[in-house]
Amino acid sequence: MNCCITIVLLLLLQSATSSSSNNIPDDFTFNGCLKLDGRAELGSNGLFTLNESAEGTIGHAEGTIGRAFYSFPIQFKKSLNHSVISFSTTFIFAIVSANRNYPGDLPVGGLAFVISPNKEIPGAFPSRYLGLFNSTNMEKSSNHIVAVELDTFLDYEFDDKDYNHVGIDINSLLSIESAPAGYFADRNGSFRNLSLKSGDPMQVWVEYDGINKQLNVTMSPINISKPALPLLSLTKDLSPFLLEYMYVGFSSSTGLLQEDHYILGWSFKMNGQAQQIDLSRLPKLPQSRQVRDDKQIKRILAIALPPIAFLLLLVLIFGFLFMKRMKKFMEVLEDWEVQYGPHRFGYKDLYIATKGFKDRELLGQGGLLYLHQQWLQVIIHRDIKASNVLIDDEFNGRLGDFGLAKLCDHGTDPQTSHVAGTLGYIAPELARNGKASTSTDLFAFGAFMLEVVCGKRPVDPRASPEEVILVDWVFKCLERGNILEAIDIQLGTEYAVEEAELVLKLGLLCSHAIAAARPSMTTVVQYLEGRAQLPDNFGAIIKSHDFGKASNEQDVQLPTSVTSLMILDPFTSIGR
Repeated sequence: MNCCITIVLLLLLQSATSSSSNNIPDDFTFNGCLKLDGRAELGSNGLFTLNESAEGTIGHAEGTIGRAFYSFPIQFKKSLNHSVISFSTTFIFAIVSANRNYPGDLPVGGLAFVISPNKEIPGAFPSRYLGLFNSTNMEKSSNHIVAVELDTFLDYEFDDKDYNHVGIDINSLLSIESAPAGYFADRNGSFRNLSLKSGDPMQVWVEYDGINKQLNVTMSPINISKPALPLLSLTKDLSPFLLEYMYVGFSSSTGLLQEDHYILGWSFKMNGQAQQIDLSRLPKLPQSRQVRDDKQIKRILAIALPPIAFLLLLVLIFGFLFMKRMKKFMEVLEDWEVQYGPHRFGYKDLYIATKGFKDRELLGQGGLLYLHQQWLQVIIHRDIKASNVLIDDEFNGRLGDFGLAKLCDHGTDPQTSHVAGTLGYIAPELARNGKASTSTDLFAFGAFMLEVVCGKRPVDPRASPEEVILVDWVFKCLERGNILEAIDIQLGTEYAVEEAELVLKLGLLCSHAIAAARPSMTTVVQYLEGRAQLPDNFGAIIKSHDFGKASNEQDVQLPTSVTSLMILDPFTSIGR
């Protein structure tokens, strides 16, 4: 009787024990029932963070660890022979790294799905050890740890294939099976690489067949269904390595360079297929530092660029106006002024004195006729050329730059002085005897008239041989009976033929090599106004290019002081 009671009690006790163990679910979908350790935390949006670095790309020198295990142990052995029964799990992870360009042999880390006898793993190291082992307990059978690693660290000691691989570990990080991270496409079976630390969510399936003793690991991007061909397949009985009750979860670690490790979804089931994860309910990943920095930079630029652009625009406008004003008042210092010193009024001074050259504020009126004959004294300009003739808003010529002007009384002989001027405008007698006169001004005026009508400089070394000296070129055109051939081609046909021919002939007459053959400025004005006609013997006068018949004043020898004369190349200037 007592024996029967004992048997009944034993059966009741076994039934109670079985009922108690059955109260612990052996399948679940990722929820808040987790034991967190280290840097692991669960966000309010359901995002499970194993490791998240602080701002900056350099982590802790000793590394960090983050773990999360299901709070209850799972019974892996239920058969009479104590063999591990089938199980499957799937999870979605993401590794966000700010160090994508760093070489993989620098201490980083990774994460792993872990089956462990304990929720805490005392003495485990971070970085290369993934928070699972240390340097003294590697390959010890007492560890009872099976893991699937997602490793971003190339560790030569553990025979890692590269710094982007997946491996199956048993009691050691020396993987029994490993392969580069990726998947086999169902369409053609080609292998597609995946970057573990790309920041893109990826899904992993870990499935153990307790009958065939086969462990398969498969992975793919979340937008692709589970590939038919697993990435890793290991035929090995896990019964010797796992205890009857084990904990399941994740462990991650980082090294010198930080990574952020996230689990977005997870399901597990013993003796069956793990429940599929609803992708539409996945929590959103936090923005990467790079994205945050880019957005912050964009916000700063959006705020700062408009006022900066406005300031730059103001600077450009004021700079343009300033340069325009400077150009308006710019002085052209000619080479002869370096030797003899400037003798001129500044354009700015004249502009201010005349209040912008207004008619009521003019300081003087009249051209060469006024200078030579209508003032109290004779004013010899000595520097008549195109750059010294200004054009007003009505295209009236204004003679300027009196820096070289000389005064003498009417009827007196000008004194010999330094010779200064521009090549092509200097009369022959001025270069020989150094005496400037109204006749030398007329020579320069003749060269100026030819320059205006012909569109050529008085002396142009780059022109054809017969056109180097402008006055000679016009004279040759006259000899050929077609003086209008010398007209500037840019005028086309839009000019008065009679006026153009008159100016060309006057230019030749005023530029005559013999001073006595040149007309006075009064006569020139009469010719131009049509109150007088050119002499009947104009052709004979022009052809008398005989420098031996020059007036007596041309026979005067050049004074000693003229030996230092420097004749300048012609140039066109504006502003005076």
